[in-house]
Amino acid sequence: MHKPPSAIRSALALAGFILITFCAPLAGMFSRPGAWYVALSKPSWNPPAWIFGPAWTLLYTLMAIAAWLVWKHDGWRRPLMLYFVQLVLNAAWTPIFFGAHQLGWALVAIIALWLAILLTMLSFRRVNKVAGWLFAPYLAWVTFATFLNFTLWRLNPG
Repeated sequence: MHKPPSAIRSALALAGFILITFCAPLAGMFSRPGAWYVALSKPSWNPPAWIFGPAWTLLYTLMAIAAWLVWKHDGWRRPLMLYFVQLVLNAAWTPIFFGAHQLGWALVAIIALWLAILLTMLSFRRVNKVAGWLFAPYLAWVTFATFLNFTLWRLNPG
């Protein structure tokens, strides 16, 4: 176990984790849904567009807090490396899906993301139970998103 950080260092680290985590969606800022997405065949249970902003804001906040809790307790060890791997996979999905319009490759990316989230969650849980549980809503949301991605891929072949 490493030495706990000072209050100032801890607050700066939390701000840093929030900033880095909220940078993930920036990778997709030029890949908006647009007319292509509107024209796709969608299942009746496809969520309304307005839900994504609040949902991801909450999820990114919980992710950043979880990473910060792990960092406070364990420093820069394997759990945080897994965190950054899943963050890269998170950032990659939007340009693949919305930018390249590659539903199949997006499905591959989101399955890899789901596995990375699960490994990160389990790794975090070993360091700090609260941090592990803070990842549960994220895993649930990406489970739903994976099923939605799969369904969109099946409804819109080629």
